[in-house]
Amino acid sequence: MLGLLYSPLVFLVVLALNAWLPGRWVEGYVRDEATGQPLRYHLNGLPVFGVTVGLWALTCWVGLLPWDALYLERWAMAGSACVFGLLFSLALVLPAAPVEGHSWLEAFYLGRLPNPQWKGGRVDAKMYLYLVGATVLELNLLSFAAHHLAVHPQDPSPGVLLYVGLFTFFLVEYLFFEEVHLYTYDFVAERVGFKLGWGCLVFYPFFYGVGLWSQAEAPNPHTPPVLLVSCAALFFSGWALARGANMQKFTFKRDPERRFLGFVPQTVSDGERRVLVNGFWGLSRHINYLGELTMASALTLALGAPTAWAPWLYPLYYLVLLVPRQHADDKRCAEKYGPLWSEYVKRVPYRIIPFVY
Repeated sequence: MLGLLYSPLVFLVVLALNAWLPGRWVEGYVRDEATGQPLRYHLNGLPVFGVTVGLWALTCWVGLLPWDALYLERWAMAGSACVFGLLFSLALVLPAAPVEGHSWLEAFYLGRLPNPQWKGGRVDAKMYLYLVGATVLELNLLSFAAHHLAVHPQDPSPGVLLYVGLFTFFLVEYLFFEEVHLYTYDFVAERVGFKLGWGCLVFYPFFYGVGLWSQAEAPNPHTPPVLLVSCAALFFSGWALARGANMQKFTFKRDPERRFLGFVPQTVSDGERRVLVNGFWGLSRHINYLGELTMASALTLALGAPTAWAPWLYPLYYLVLLVPRQHADDKRCAEKYGPLWSEYVKRVPYRIIPFVY
């Protein structure tokens, strides 16, 4: 029963730290609908992440919790997170004004408020959701790995340790570059409802590590070291695509004339607006999605159980998420840029995978 309290407790700890720990103020890409000014964000994701993980480690080190407590209580944690995620979504959607053209179910799922903030912007709903999702996911990964080491102390799987190490890099790197994500699709186009609320409080922290749900107790598959190195190389290849594309876009949005990795920005323009057409964004229109899919596949392969179906749910999820998002984003850009977008599509015909799709 104690496990039912773990998720809400971490949610509240992250919220308190997000609100009160020092951070830096930055302006985002999205503008306030009332004032027309860029929204301001108080960013302290990495310190909040580090302090929360440190508090968990200290709690385990002094013996108040076993290191694998989150694994042992994983179902209770996921269950209470489901309830919390549902209540959070209702609390944000119900008081907000209806969105024209959306039924109640559509509004509940997609949200009504585009960018809710509190305490003068010190807490932003989207930034908090991604931060708390990343933090709980990291705690789960560490606890699941601790359980694996406890079950197989004499012969642990290097693949499990590689999986946790690469995933930890993924999460720390995401929070290190949190300002860059203020310029991505989630912040520009999405509202906060069940999809983001429940998704970040439940789906993100409990599903993304699905590989360890099935493999934490599995014995060492004795994957050849060369294959583990190949998995790491594949992961960082995907990371280079995803991070490189997002950084190039971020750089261009902030300073359209600035070089990125030696690339002089090339654009198509209608005299008022410009669309970037070279570098990463000259390979495909959503090359960052290919990077995300590549990283997810590399993480799955690192576990050394390529015939097990459960670990493949993670890259499959990305496929199901990103292909429809690509269509939605292309539609949104076509409406926003008109003929300019049509010219970009001619210049860069591939949607996600260069020369394939």
